[in-house]
Amino acid sequence: MNSLTSTDYHFPEQSNVYHGKVRDVYTVGNNLLVMITTDRISAFDVVLPEGIPFKGQILNQIAAKFLNATIDICPNWKTATPDPVVTAGVLCDGYPIEMIVRGYLCGSAWRAYKNGAREISGVKIPDGMRENQRFAKPIITPTTKAELGKHDEDISKEEIIAQGLVNKDEYEILERYALALFQRGTEIAAERGLILVDTKYEFGKNNGKIYLMDEVHTPDSSRYFYLGEYEERFEKGLPQKQLSKEFVREWLIENGFQGKDGQKVPEMTQAIVNGISKRYIELYERITGEKFIENSLENVEKRIKENVLEFLKQVPKHSN
Repeated sequence: MNSLTSTDYHFPEQSNVYHGKVRDVYTVGNNLLVMITTDRISAFDVVLPEGIPFKGQILNQIAAKFLNATIDICPNWKTATPDPVVTAGVLCDGYPIEMIVRGYLCGSAWRAYKNGAREISGVKIPDGMRENQRFAKPIITPTTKAELGKHDEDISKEEIIAQGLVNKDEYEILERYALALFQRGTEIAAERGLILVDTKYEFGKNNGKIYLMDEVHTPDSSRYFYLGEYEERFEKGLPQKQLSKEFVREWLIENGFQGKDGQKVPEMTQAIVNGISKRYIELYERITGEKFIENSLENVEKRIKENVLEFLKQVPKHSN
């Protein structure tokens, strides 16, 4: 199966391009972003060697749906989706932190807790908690936003403000937005028979206005449990059935890889790649409640270019 793992476009008035772990971000003029979600997949801050067919389309379409569904909570950067893997919108000066909202103790937080940590990003966690246990109320555990190939680091609200990464007033706005977005995501998830367990949000500014950026409530940025099975599995101490990228991390851990020095990514056979693709399609259909319609991966680079160029014709002025 084909997959889109790299792009190299030169759009009219293009002023910059940034290749992230999953997304290739093109700046047009000085006020417009064209973000292409590739089929690359990353785990433990490492881009894995094989692309996952349809993953880019899945992430882009889920993010677009949730950006539309939360626009009443806070402004977001999206203005158009000119292609199934492309979102265009407002160029923002991003804050150098990610706002991680957690409703349950699991994933990396549980791994740290199990090893004795009782504080994450300055937030105290009570003794006696179990894996996948719900917090009394959602907590925010920010991280730094690391460069490609480096690990994000936990950082407290106090450290963020003291270091001047975000001023106090704006940080409190980010907190308020993040918790409201998480609440909306929780409500939408419940309608789909799911629990939004944890997620990350990124914010930025344009002309003094704060915007929600990047992806929202996708399986790459979020973790979901099945609502109907949660209580029974938790009471019996069984692993929760998840809708998230955690299954990829678990496969890597089982095969001796956690992104540490000297470790080698296990072989990603065609069966592994196709299996991951099918899981992402399942994630899409469960999270959105809609049937996933595959867009052909033949000549995908040409299709993207034509669709973006057509979009740019309709937005004639990209510079201030």
